[in-house]
Amino acid sequence: MIEKPNIKLSDYQYDLPDEKIARFPLQKRDNSKLLHFKAGNINHFHFYDLPGLIPEDTLMVFNNTKVIPARLIFQRESGAKIEIFLLNPVSPTTEINKIMISTQPVSWETMIGNLKKWKDGEILRGEAIIQGKQISVQAELLDRTNRKVKFDWGNTDIPFASIVEASGEVPLPPYLHRKVTEEDKPRYQTVYSKKEGAVAAPTAGLHFTDEVLKNLDRKGIKTDYLTLHVGAGTFQPIKDEEVTNHPMHSEQLVIKRENLEKLLEQNGKIVAVGTTSMRSLESIFWYGVKLINNKGKDFFIPKLFPYENHAKLPDLKDSIKAILQFMKEENKEEITGSTEIFIMPGYNFRVCDGLLTNFHQPGSTLILLVAAFTKGQWKSIYQEALAQRYRFLSYGDSSLLWK
Repeated sequence: MIEKPNIKLSDYQYDLPDEKIARFPLQKRDNSKLLHFKAGNINHFHFYDLPGLIPEDTLMVFNNTKVIPARLIFQRESGAKIEIFLLNPVSPTTEINKIMISTQPVSWETMIGNLKKWKDGEILRGEAIIQGKQISVQAELLDRTNRKVKFDWGNTDIPFASIVEASGEVPLPPYLHRKVTEEDKPRYQTVYSKKEGAVAAPTAGLHFTDEVLKNLDRKGIKTDYLTLHVGAGTFQPIKDEEVTNHPMHSEQLVIKRENLEKLLEQNGKIVAVGTTSMRSLESIFWYGVKLINNKGKDFFIPKLFPYENHAKLPDLKDSIKAILQFMKEENKEEITGSTEIFIMPGYNFRVCDGLLTNFHQPGSTLILLVAAFTKGQWKSIYQEALAQRYRFLSYGDSSLLWK
C-alpha cells in the first residue's frame, strides 16, 4: 500500500541571509565551491575537482535546454510599454522545439505586465535587429483571460527563435532583485545548451566549463543529454502548509531513443546534472510504468502519480524496454511529453544514484527534492554550507550528493 506523503511546509524552511544569495556569477564558472555529500559525510572541494569525485563507469545525464530571452517589451501608440513574458506555446504547435523554428505567426500563453492598459483589438509593436536589418514585430491579444498572445513578424525566412534572441531580455530569477546586465546573456546559460525553449536555466550546469567536460571524458565517464524546458513555475513558492496541495508546474521534455538505449546499457551509477535532469530521468521510469500497466500512452506524469497504488512496478530496465517497444511500434525516434512529478520525502528513487545541484530557496519544491534524495539530511548539509560561506541560489555554489 502506497500512501500519499503527509508533509508540512514549515519543516522545510531555513534562514537564508540576504548576503548569502549570489546575485552575480563568479568570473570563472568552475571556481565555484563544491560540497560533496556521501554516506553522511561532508567534504569541501572546488567544481574543477568534480572529475575526481565521479566513479568510472558512471553515466552523467545533462539537460541541454537553452534559455530564451523570454521577456519581450512592446509599445502602445501612446508610448506606454507592455512587458510580455513567454510561458507555454499554443499554436501552430505546443511543442517548444518546433515552435521556436517556426517562420509563421505563433501564439503563446504569457504573463503580461500592464495588462489593463492593453485594449482589446489593439496591436502592439516591437522591433528586432537581425543581421543589420530592422524587423517589425506585432503582438495581438487573442485571449485576455488566458493571456494568449499572437506574434507576427511578417517574414517567412526568419524563425521565431531569432526574433526572441534579437529582441528579448534574459529572464533572471525574481529573487536576484536586480536588472539584467550584458554579462547575464552568456552566463545564465550552460556551455552545452542547445535546444531553445527554457525560461530559466538548469543552474547546476552553469558551473561546467569545456575543460571540466574534457576531464570527465578523459576519465572515461559517460555523458548523455536530454531536454527538459525549465518553466517559470520552478520559481513558484509553496504557499500551502499541506505540501501535496501545491499546484505543481508542468514542464515539457524530449526523450530520444538513444537516451533510452544508453540508460538500458548502463550498469554503473547514474548521476543527474541538476534537478531538471533528475525529474526527467525519474519521469522516464514512471512513463514505462504507465505503458506496462495500460494507463495510457500519453507521455504525461501527474504530480502524485508515483505515490499511487500500481498493479505492477517493474525494474528500471523493464520500464525502459516498454518505452522502446512503444517507440518501435509507433516508428518514433523521439517522444515529447510533460511532467508534473513532485519528488518529496517518501519518494523512492528508481533511476538516479547521484545528484549535482545548487543550493535552493527555503520551502521550495527543490528543497523537498533534495530532502528526499538525502533521506532527510538536507538540514545538516545546508547548515554546513552556510557555515562555510557557500553562495546560494542560481548563481551560487554547487553540491554533489549521493543516495
